[in-house]
Amino acid sequence: MKKKVISAILCVSMVAGILAGCGGSTGSSTTEAGKTEGTQAAATQAGTTEAGTDEAKGETAAADDTEKADANTELSGTLVVALWDNVSMQLFEDLDLAGKFQEVYPDANIEFEKLKDDSEYWNAMKMRASANQLPDIMFNKTFTLSRFKDYLVDLSDTEANKNNNIAEGYAVDGKVLGLPEKMTAEYVYYWKDMFKEAGVEVPSTWSELEEVSKKLQEHFGADNGDFMAIAMGGKDEWPTYPFTEFMPALESGNGQNWNTMATQDEPFSEGTDFYKAYTKINSLFTSGVFGKDPVGIGNDQATALFAQKQAAMVASGGWALTSISEGADSTDELGTFYLPTREKAEDPFRAITQGDNFMSITTHAKNPELAKAFVEFYFSDAWYPEYIKSQADDNTMKTVQKDKDPILAQADELQPDKELVMYDGGGDDFTALVAETTFDYKKLGSEMLVNGFDLPSALNDLNTKWKAAREKLSIK
Repeated sequence: MKKKVISAILCVSMVAGILAGCGGSTGSSTTEAGKTEGTQAAATQAGTTEAGTDEAKGETAAADDTEKADANTELSGTLVVALWDNVSMQLFEDLDLAGKFQEVYPDANIEFEKLKDDSEYWNAMKMRASANQLPDIMFNKTFTLSRFKDYLVDLSDTEANKNNNIAEGYAVDGKVLGLPEKMTAEYVYYWKDMFKEAGVEVPSTWSELEEVSKKLQEHFGADNGDFMAIAMGGKDEWPTYPFTEFMPALESGNGQNWNTMATQDEPFSEGTDFYKAYTKINSLFTSGVFGKDPVGIGNDQATALFAQKQAAMVASGGWALTSISEGADSTDELGTFYLPTREKAEDPFRAITQGDNFMSITTHAKNPELAKAFVEFYFSDAWYPEYIKSQADDNTMKTVQKDKDPILAQADELQPDKELVMYDGGGDDFTALVAETTFDYKKLGSEMLVNGFDLPSALNDLNTKWKAAREKLSIK
């Protein structure tokens, strides 16, 4: 009988004091600020067996020999895995990641270092990189792969990379420095029965979206002065992100758009991807389709109003489905489509996807072969399918099938030939420029919802600040 090994997972926080950190990019990235000085703590865990004393006595020597033959005893040692994500940490414990890995590598131990939050995590990783004390395995975001590129091992030749749908899209200098375990998508939720009543269909171009939105506003707004064709919680500013954060990248299919802007003196000028995208956004935001006071309500209220059909559409991530479903009387008429930003139906239809939780091996790994074996195991059938099916996010592996929620899957059915744009949240140069210029696409989006906002003037001002900031910071 094969023995099951259970490793106790001990979550450890790195004590943060004061360490100079670099600012995170706005949007999907996290800001690092201030200084931190801390002591590093490590969790130690030892494998224990579930088999009782009586059962252990009943095992024969032949069974023991068979078990040893099945397990890989060539690799041994301890791996330190650092992370900040509470959901992942809980799943690691619930699904017994350490124990399952030890079933294959019985002489290997896993130590998990769980930091308090992502801000503390990035400060700690920066400090440890400078001190040559990074963990064997660390998790990255899109915007930190380039930050830690000198400390990460190229995973291009791994089977896990070859079977990953999007890892190559986030290569840095031609090297795959992290494997994303999941990916997220953005949707426009809509009520099919409301579309039918207003006599409109799902739009597939930007001009169609504007036209459909205006017709919905006219039809339902005639009897309801509070109606919104598109629900928007502009008071919170960040709900503008499906438009203001992602549309510049969708304009030309450049998921590295923010990093490209960091190399330009005047990236907000006419003719740039940013200018084209924001001209479209401004046209929609000033058309009245967000109701009479889109900056007067926050995201929770906007979502609740959409759920109760006081709005016909709302743009948000897959995570919003839960809130919408809880607030709706029924989801039978709820559908989704991808935000159509293209100008003509003949143009490529692009949709944003974002890799998340990139597993990386550091150059400080004391046992790189065991670390690589862990990465291969993590994305293999022995672990990954059960893990990813326990999460709401999309799967990244070609070898795994995960059924999408039927409501979210409707967007894929409408655009089966879409081009996925691998979005990057912006690297260190972009982050530094954002901090210096106070550029904030979410805030800019909220300002566009206010009558009288002058977009050309705002973009000219940003160009001036951006050029000066690049010179001051010596960014090339």
